[in-house]
Amino acid sequence: MYGNDRSSLRRVFFNAWDKYKQSIPLQGIERILIDIILQHPEYHDVLNDRDRYLDHDWPPEAGETNPFMHMSMHVSIEEQLATNSPSGIVEHFTRIVETGIGRHEAIHNMMDCLAEAVWKSQRNETSNLEETYIECLENTGRP
Repeated sequence: MYGNDRSSLRRVFFNAWDKYKQSIPLQGIERILIDIILQHPEYHDVLNDRDRYLDHDWPPEAGETNPFMHMSMHVSIEEQLATNSPSGIVEHFTRIVETGIGRHEAIHNMMDCLAEAVWKSQRNETSNLEETYIECLENTGRP
């Protein structure tokens, strides 16, 4: 969707937000981005200041969440749900939602699992990302 260039990725978010504010019709992925952006009003100030935040860093050690990483993770989960890929992901999502936490929080739980799986895969230099992700999801929301 975005390539490997951080600025290009961020421009997609900035451009979708600008179009939304100007009531310009949205295309394809822009509709998904706006749905996600609207769920995160805490990021609107960032999206309103392209010059300041296009190349801004949010180092983890500073304790801040990178809004573009967070919203991109949302996009990833939405795409997984739309395609049921990996296989069975919709069932995991449904089970998590049925614990009573709501759709948005369920997606955040899934994002935590995805981030953990990516981190473990990179740390251990393994290719079992999907297996680790599914295993985490299986334990999410269970006593």
